[in-house]
Formats: sequence, structure tokens, C-alpha cells
Amino acid sequence: MKKVISPQTILYPAPSVLVSCVSGSGKANIITLAWVGTVCSEPPMVSISVRPGRFSYKLISETKEFVINIPTTDIVDKVEYCGIHSGKDVDKFKETGLTPMPATKVRVPLIKECPVNIECKVKDEVHLGSHNLFLGEIVAIDIDEEILTEEGRINYLKAKPIIYNNGEYWKLGERLPISHR
Repeated sequence: MKKVISPQTILYPAPSVLVSCVSGSGKANIITLAWVGTVCSEPPMVSISVRPGRFSYKLISETKEFVINIPTTDIVDKVEYCGIHSGKDVDKFKETGLTPMPATKVRVPLIKECPVNIECKVKDEVHLGSHNLFLGEIVAIDIDEEILTEEGRINYLKAKPIIYNNGEYWKLGERLPISHR
């Protein structure tokens, strides 16, 4: 038997990422987001959802660029810090010790401690309600070579991504075998 509950954001799990952004004058910021996803393969596009009241929302709206940085479980405390403090009040790069690095296609800095960085340019913005959705075209991807397999794919156990699930952070376990492969 199933129990029916009220509509809510219960789709799980979600990746926990650090989105870096920058103001027109060059002030960099980081926001922790879990409402992100792949939305198109040709051209490659992703989405991020941000509340309009957030400091990072203003920066992304202004510059039309952002970078999705995929953090490792080793820096989960820094991920949490970036999610609960505002860039209006603190310099998150300074306070967390995270290292900004120049990107190749956008003015937004990458985060060195994140093994995967996805550089994006905003193609569209959709007003949804409590959040606005930014559709970002992927213009470059930067990956630490040590997490790549010989075939050039990401080894997710080495990448150690963080999974967000209803207020909690989790890590990946193991790849499941599929019988028809």
C-alpha cells in the first residue's frame, strides 16, 4: 500500500555542487546548490535554480555566466559553509580557503579543489516561483586528470561527489552491475 503525501521537492538524490559566479566588477562568489541538472545534449546544457533574493542570483543575472564545480566529500564542510553564508557578507573563497582559478571560456573562476568544473553561459532564464531557473550552455569542461580512466571517462569513486538528500549530505557507494551489458 502507498501513502499519498502533499506535493514537495522529494526527487532524490541530487548532486550537491558549488556554483561560482562573479559580478561585473570582478567580485567572485560561491553558492551551494542541489537543484541542478542536465537538460540537453545538443548543444550540451545544464540548469541551475536559484532564489532571486540570493546574492549569487544577482551576479549570474548581471554577467550571464556561471561555473558548476563538483566538490568532493573531502570538502563537505566548505560546501555547507557556502550554502549557509551570504556573499554579501563574507568572501567565501577567503573564509573557506577554496582556491579560485581562471576559467578558459568565462570570466567566472573555477574552484581548484573541485575535480570537475563546468563553464556555462546563460542562454535563458525561467521564472518559476520561489526559484528562477538558469539554462546554461556548457562552453568548456575542466577535469583533473587523476580522476579520469584510461578511456577518458570520470572514475566517480575517485571523484567522490557529494549527494544531497533532504538536508543531508551523502556519498556514492558502488557501481551496480547490469546483466544485459
